[in-house]
Amino acid sequence: METSQNQQQAVCGKEALDLLNCVAQSPYDQDKCISLFQALRQCVVDKKVKKFSLAEHTKEQADSNGKKQN
Repeated sequence: METSQNQQQAVCGKEALDLLNCVAQSPYDQDKCISLFQALRQCVVDKKVKKFSLAEHTKEQADSNGKKQN
């Protein structure tokens, strides 16, 4: 059941990860990355994504906010 929750939370996650990995590859294949960018954009439009966030970043931010209050 946890797996299906992760998939629901990662809307367009595969497309975003594919694009990030493409950008990080050497040699850089601009045409491939542009195609992946277009796929990500289409996913965002289709699924009406408003904002992305990284789970680890969100956790770190929550930890940081907790420390500031102490």
